Amino acid sequence: MALLLALEAQTDTKALQTWTRTSGSPLCLTALGLQSVNWQMTSNRSAHHTDKFSSQEPPLRRGQPFNLMLIFNRNLDSREILEFTVSTGPKPSESARTKAVFPLSNGNSGGWRAVLGASNNNTLTISVSSPANAPIGRYQMSLQISSQGHVSSLNLGAFILLFNPWLQEDSVFMSNSAEREEYVQEDAGIIYVGSTNRISMVGWNFGQFEDDILSICLSVLDKSLNFRRDPASDVARRNDPKYVGRVLSAMINGNDDNGVLAGNWSGSYTGGRDPRNWNGSVEILKEWKKSGFRPVRYGQCWVFAGTLNTVMRCLGIPSRVITNFNSAHDTDRNLSVDVYYDAQGNPLDKGSDSVWNFHVWNEGWFVRSDLGPSYSGWQVLDATPQERSQGVFQCGPASVTAVREGDVNLDFDMPFVFAEVNADRITWIYNTSNGTQRQNSLDTRSVGKYMSTKAVGSNSRVDITEKYKYPEGSSQERQVYQKALGKLKPNASFGPTSAGFGTEEQEPSISGKFKIIGILAVGKEVNLVLLLKNLTSDVKTVTVNMTAWTIVYNGTLVHEVWKDSVTISLDPEEEVQQPVKISYAQYEKYLKADNMIRITAVCKVSDEAEVVVERDVILDNPTLTLEVLDQAQVRKPVNVQMLFSNPLDEPVKDCVLMVEGSGLLRGNLKIDVPTLSPKEQSRVRFEILPTRSGTKQLLADFSCNKFPAIKAMLSIDVAE
Repeated sequence: MALLLALEAQTDTKALQTWTRTSGSPLCLTALGLQSVNWQMTSNRSAHHTDKFSSQEPPLRRGQPFNLMLIFNRNLDSREILEFTVSTGPKPSESARTKAVFPLSNGNSGGWRAVLGASNNNTLTISVSSPANAPIGRYQMSLQISSQGHVSSLNLGAFILLFNPWLQEDSVFMSNSAEREEYVQEDAGIIYVGSTNRISMVGWNFGQFEDDILSICLSVLDKSLNFRRDPASDVARRNDPKYVGRVLSAMINGNDDNGVLAGNWSGSYTGGRDPRNWNGSVEILKEWKKSGFRPVRYGQCWVFAGTLNTVMRCLGIPSRVITNFNSAHDTDRNLSVDVYYDAQGNPLDKGSDSVWNFHVWNEGWFVRSDLGPSYSGWQVLDATPQERSQGVFQCGPASVTAVREGDVNLDFDMPFVFAEVNADRITWIYNTSNGTQRQNSLDTRSVGKYMSTKAVGSNSRVDITEKYKYPEGSSQERQVYQKALGKLKPNASFGPTSAGFGTEEQEPSISGKFKIIGILAVGKEVNLVLLLKNLTSDVKTVTVNMTAWTIVYNGTLVHEVWKDSVTISLDPEEEVQQPVKISYAQYEKYLKADNMIRITAVCKVSDEAEVVVERDVILDNPTLTLEVLDQAQVRKPVNVQMLFSNPLDEPVKDCVLMVEGSGLLRGNLKIDVPTLSPKEQSRVRFEILPTRSGTKQLLADFSCNKFPAIKAMLSIDVAE
């Protein structure tokens, strides 16, 4: 409270500026002058749901009145006229609706207006309203006083106008208050990662209310290519959330502009930070500003999505983070992705298509006036730089409803998003000796699984797959696929890749699958068996070529760590188990922070097509434990303890603990942890100082030479 009063006092003196006479005539009264302006920070912020922001300039929501108190050097005379001007951007104009001039009135006019709320001698309380479709951004406000032929102009100060999800007339209006609380006001969240058979989660600190973040989010818009090319037009178009969302999807990656993050999927992150080490967006956005707006190194999809989520919530667009497991990256708009193997069982980096173990993007909530009411609601925005759109690495907004209905002809980037969740997966066997390839199998069901987002008001996972597509294998789902393909390739004859049928494939005589034995943990041997089954009543001889590669989550191959070849004779309908054992010594040097190993078996019965069996396994990190040692209270130091045990038979060194959490500590803590002997437990205590009450999320990342990124999160209830 004291801080806000101080802010108000500060604004009074700052706004007190000398006035200028522009025409001369004798004065009967003392010239009317402004002694102070009070921006009524506390009451305006509360009414506008912006009381969590720490910004010096008042953050206000469009379409909603705010109050100003003006104190003059004397009472107003009835002949004196007050007129207000608001403007935003470098070239404000009334025609572009980036400037408005409006008198103090008592009537309701459209657009900007100022109404006298109360008058007490020389003090006026004015209620100012903006249109519900005003451009968002930083505004300057001034007052013109016309008195006895004199006109004086006074600067009243700056304010920031944001989207207003509380207002029905605003195109981002969200009627459900619990959803609004989650998708606009919640400053911490959860992002789902892993694979279809092992979904896990990481905490993320969105931190949209932290110091300077609002200002940095406005800088994101001002650094865009659109603003640099035509600032006046760009600022005018900031009234439209679909325009703002598309610009942000381009600006969160640094590919074409001075965007926020540089992407890196190579597995080598020298010169920057391993993407798995970030705990949230605040540090990234502050680092971007501090470096003179150069892309921060490095991001991968969840880092781009977490950061875009921060900026959208900050500006007032309801938004959430979505994970799609087995996400297709279709580069040639044919709604199928091609994956290649050689006969030795090696996955090949061939062709530009790929299937990512998971991919993370965002949804923003707004009206699609360009498409019609049925396409309003959640819209896909994806800041990960995958494909160019209109010459720039940007993606969306693509209506989720349009994706489900296969309307791939609509704006924006619909074919790409549709393929991410619907593409057919075609497996090819590539002959390295003569360069020929042969289609091995077609899978119409594996892409686009377990689409996940955090629940409203809790940390549980919600599956939203049915919002993006009809049930897999249903007639509706195949009809939508046909419709989409027909729109993309109107002259195509529907072959096997389009419909999941066509050329008769010979039924394989054997089947195979990998089964995990025991636990999967970094530092331990990886144990699986390949289950091979003879599906016929004849004896079959099978040649099996197996490999294991460490990979990055998007399928980038890092290094081969194991291989084996066997020939197995199978009696009629016999099932055998072929063991796979990969020691820690074999994979240790090549395992990335993803902890992923891809194991492949190419199984060949003579004169038959190969059967390709593949399994990506994820190894568990040792546990990092956080515990609060005191009752958490606002503005009272709280002790927290981290516990970590080294599970290895060798020391771990270069250990660093990074901690952050909005409302729990300012900025982040970096703690160097001493080298740990084999099997030794580390206990680190540190202090946090909560600034806001309620349930807050504390996030930790522990890294060392043997474990690049171990995560922990802890919910802390902070009392007033």
